[in-house]
Amino acid sequence: MASARPSPWKTAAARHTYASGFLWITGMAWAFVADSPDVAGWLRVRGDGPGLVLLASAVVGGWNFFPKALRGVRRGHLDMNFLMTVAIIGALGIGEPIEAAAIAALFSFAELLEAAAVTRARRSIEALVKLAPETARIIGDDGREVEVATSALRIGDRVRVRPGESIPIDGIVVDGESAVDEATVTGESVPITKNLGASVYASTLVVEGYLEIEATADAGDTTLDRIVKLVREAQSRRSPTEQFVDRFARYYTPIVTALAAATMIVPPLVGLGSGLEWFTRGLTLLVIACPCALVIATPVTIVSALTSAAHHGVLIKGGEYVEELGRTCAMAFDKTGSLTTGRLEVTDIEGLDGTGVSSVLAQAAAVERRSEHPIARAIVEYHDDASVDLPHPTQVVDFESSVGRGVTAWVDGNVVRVGTPDLFPDVVIPPRFAELQEAGKTVVLVGNHDGIAGLIALADAARPEAPYVLRRLRELGIHEQIMLTGDHERVARRIGAALGIDQIEAGLLPEEKVRSVEQLRSTHTSVAMLGDGVNDAPALAAASVGIAMGAAGSPATVETADVALMADDLHMLPYAVRVARMARRLVRFNIAAALGLKMLLAVGAVTGFVSLLIAVLVGDMGASLTVTLNAMRLTRLK
Repeated sequence: MASARPSPWKTAAARHTYASGFLWITGMAWAFVADSPDVAGWLRVRGDGPGLVLLASAVVGGWNFFPKALRGVRRGHLDMNFLMTVAIIGALGIGEPIEAAAIAALFSFAELLEAAAVTRARRSIEALVKLAPETARIIGDDGREVEVATSALRIGDRVRVRPGESIPIDGIVVDGESAVDEATVTGESVPITKNLGASVYASTLVVEGYLEIEATADAGDTTLDRIVKLVREAQSRRSPTEQFVDRFARYYTPIVTALAAATMIVPPLVGLGSGLEWFTRGLTLLVIACPCALVIATPVTIVSALTSAAHHGVLIKGGEYVEELGRTCAMAFDKTGSLTTGRLEVTDIEGLDGTGVSSVLAQAAAVERRSEHPIARAIVEYHDDASVDLPHPTQVVDFESSVGRGVTAWVDGNVVRVGTPDLFPDVVIPPRFAELQEAGKTVVLVGNHDGIAGLIALADAARPEAPYVLRRLRELGIHEQIMLTGDHERVARRIGAALGIDQIEAGLLPEEKVRSVEQLRSTHTSVAMLGDGVNDAPALAAASVGIAMGAAGSPATVETADVALMADDLHMLPYAVRVARMARRLVRFNIAAALGLKMLLAVGAVTGFVSLLIAVLVGDMGASLTVTLNAMRLTRLK
């Protein structure tokens, strides 16, 4: 999927620029040698050898924009190409071939630099696709390896990948174990351990170990392929500021042309100087007023922001979302899976009537090991990770699950029940059960048909990084932070209090989340919404910017959100906001700097303090180069 566009340094326009620059420098050097004692003569070379060389420089360099200017005139659209063409013709007409050649060579060079900057930003993400190997080893039905082109891989193919090799296709691990560097897709710099059943992505690197992978996508339809496709589409869409600047330039250029014409005509008519002098000043004003830097200030910044973010695992779907996220002042969060881990964890174990904590945990884990319920998995994992010596029952039989109530089994000849109070009829429920529930935890009782031996409390824990991330967002200017969740209020309050959330709305249905987001938008300039999946899609769509958490490998989530954090890492959220904030600042600074510089030089041009050559070097090429290099700072943002 690598781009087929040629390098901007190898195009016909680039060759014209090189030739024009060479002829310009050669002509100036020849003129200086031929007329060095007389500076005035050196600056006014006409029909001799140096003059012809400089004329050739102007024509060759101007060929990059002469045809564009002509097409613009035919459509009634006077753009920067028209201004530069008039300036070159005018400079030649008053016998200033050095200035004419300078305009052609330097304007062409400025456009070449702009094209190179944008292309470099775009290709930095497209180059990631090239990390996928050109060939892959498929395991045949007889167990033998067959080397095929990666482009031939299809869903269901079984691929073998060795240490140090890139994974050729999206898939799941069916054999082996290895750490995998997923930075190309998720931006996560620390390799992730992958074992049986884990998802892996094309172009990621197997650091150590050996993997056999069953393809879950066809070649050309991998997660990274979709990312690059969406980034390309995002780069082609214009942001609101870019659209405004384009409209502004359409009116700006004719007005400036009229002012330059007035500068050439009016002062000589009222006796303020010679016609040649004011004609030169008018030409200088034309060059200074060329809106090159103004027009490129926004797109080159937006492209750099989109590419830099995608390179670090943050997919932003267009320039409008860069600008919208850059001015966001309030953010709503889904709870489960976004601010929390989305997994229940054991928080409390208590024994009753002399039963030890170890015995309660061991009995519960013995029974729950037969269950697939999230509570069961959490208890078993806690038991297996416990650092103390725990009793291990030797025999578990007659396992029975009761939906909504719990599980029962015979453990070493004794019945053991784990579940809700409904599983223990005619038994007094200890007060501690209600206390833990009130604290926002899920509580199960452990005992037998005669009574309760203990209880285990579990909770969906906040992500370890969440407090830092929310604090960092406040530092970035997002002071209003709201949690929207369908969970019980007491659970939401517990998490919200731990994280310092400003406002909590619990027990919400999807349509109620939408109404909450719309209400926020009515009182705030821009509102972002963070969710972790397609189930949050309505609320994400209602927000000014919808942000999906952990979107890698989920085509639906990537397509739904305006911004997708590819890794399941909350740290990427403040990074995304920082990229957008910086891009918005750079756009405004670039536009202000371009306009300010041009206004200052325009005054100097009209008053005679700024020459045509200075106008080209500073007002046109200098301004364009400044805004381009300023925008490229985004590509280095970590």
